[in-house]
Amino acid sequence: MILYGSGRHGLVTAPDRPFHESNHSLSLAFADLILIAAVAFGAQVLGGVAGYGTGLIMPLILVPLIGAEAVVPVIAMASLITNPTRLITFWQYLDRRKAVILSVVGIPTVMLGAFGFSLLGGKQAQLFIGAMLISLVPLRHLMKAVRLKLSDRGLAVSGFGYGLLMGGTTGSGVMLLSMLMSAGLSGKAVIATDAAISTFLGLFKTGVFYSAGELPPSLWLGAILIGVMATPGSLVAKWLADRLSATSHNLIFDVVIVFGGLMLMVPPLLYQG
Repeated sequence: MILYGSGRHGLVTAPDRPFHESNHSLSLAFADLILIAAVAFGAQVLGGVAGYGTGLIMPLILVPLIGAEAVVPVIAMASLITNPTRLITFWQYLDRRKAVILSVVGIPTVMLGAFGFSLLGGKQAQLFIGAMLISLVPLRHLMKAVRLKLSDRGLAVSGFGYGLLMGGTTGSGVMLLSMLMSAGLSGKAVIATDAAISTFLGLFKTGVFYSAGELPPSLWLGAILIGVMATPGSLVAKWLADRLSATSHNLIFDVVIVFGGLMLMVPPLLYQG
């Protein structure tokens, strides 16, 4: 029988546990670990081709297993493995200037966002991000139609707000993709630069969660399992990306953004307890 944490402490059996409660003490069955590993592999392939994926797909599996409040810290810790792996795979396409700009300006707000999440939990944030993801597709096309471009200064200003969102939510990488594309990047350059920025800011985000007690050892196994799927997933993603044009990449961005937004919104909307 799978045991789950009730709130911050104690254990209850799965049938007694509400969908939205946190679970900082848990024991996952072997089948659950296999499921997490399989989904993590698929998410990393998607992340390598479309630029993101783990933060959108993994919550669907993790929320019923470990609770909404633990999902963002666990994915943050896993990203310290997945993002560097993706960065190494696509290193030659990295735009260093844009990566430095967004990484530096995002430090204070990503820490603030992570601290806020450690106090409030994630259900409302998940709903907000889901709605925002869906709205980003027509917004990105509108920006393209009016030829709106982000200069380095505009990128820095938007990066300040992105840091806050990244710190307190999961799946916010799509905003970073849109920002990088508005700044003139496309295809594999977007993937590499996104991975570099996410790796750097992820260190501060994870550090805040650890300091706040949101990443006890009982959650490390799930995070590490998600992370170790990064290498095979990234290799498959690179094989696919080498066979796709920049136009194909952008089409994948649009499809995955809408689908990902719906995936984030449905679980909290279905559960009203």
